[in-house]
Amino acid sequence: MSTEVNQVLSTKNRWPVFIKLFALLGVVCAIGETIGTVSFPVGPGNFIILPMIFAMILAVLLTPDALGKKIKSLKKLVSEEEVKLAENIIMIILLILGVKLGTSAGPNIDKLIAAGPALILQEFGNLGTMIIGLPIAMLLGMKREAVGATVSICREPTLGLISEIYGINSPEGTGVMGTYMVGNLFGTIFFGLLGSFGVLSGIHPYALGMACGMGSGSMMTAASQALAASVPAMSEEILAYAATSNIMTSVTGLYMELFIALPVANFIYKHLSKVMHKRKAGEASQCKQG
Repeated sequence: MSTEVNQVLSTKNRWPVFIKLFALLGVVCAIGETIGTVSFPVGPGNFIILPMIFAMILAVLLTPDALGKKIKSLKKLVSEEEVKLAENIIMIILLILGVKLGTSAGPNIDKLIAAGPALILQEFGNLGTMIIGLPIAMLLGMKREAVGATVSICREPTLGLISEIYGINSPEGTGVMGTYMVGNLFGTIFFGLLGSFGVLSGIHPYALGMACGMGSGSMMTAASQALAASVPAMSEEILAYAATSNIMTSVTGLYMELFIALPVANFIYKHLSKVMHKRKAGEASQCKQG
């Protein structure tokens, strides 16, 4: 760990920060569990909102940049110190989560081996983020920022890759940082809800379980838990596929981005830029003639 992280996680003269954070998390979790799992029918299936989603939404609202701006006294309860500690301590919590998911994958190892080619080839599905998102980003007015923002879901490995190639202060770096920050704020909630809707697509739950492993522990957990709750008969297998897929994405995803996704993104950007430039030039010419 870096010196800065060690300082944040140090308890020396900082026990009040730790006590406030864990007390607050306990209250937020209790409220989420009290609300319970909310399920209501949507089409042929059910839309499920887990207690975790309610807890995350409430935790976000309590931060200094949300309700803290309106309720000044709330900043005394949840200050930037608590937020900074939460950001760093989540990495330790995810280690415990990894052990839990490993115990889910172990008993289903035969099924995972049988699905070996599918687990490897599903990595190509991550290219959809860029193929669909890049043109939309450009239509919305983004330029080179679109390449960094849509090359993947932009977690830490992608952040490092784009920073190394283009620099974090480049337009591509701005794009990847934007997606990274939006993912930090809303990604887990979004994927938790998406996991519930996934069943309605008609796609096999095992395939959806693989899709949950997008390289982010928190997002994968939210999506896979919601999906498992929607298909309880296959819950163990879904969690196993999600955990294994997430590990593979973390290992192979960087190479997929470096050797395939990024070159394809640059290719699409280059050709779409020409098309859009010609279109704008044509519209400008018509306006002058008019």
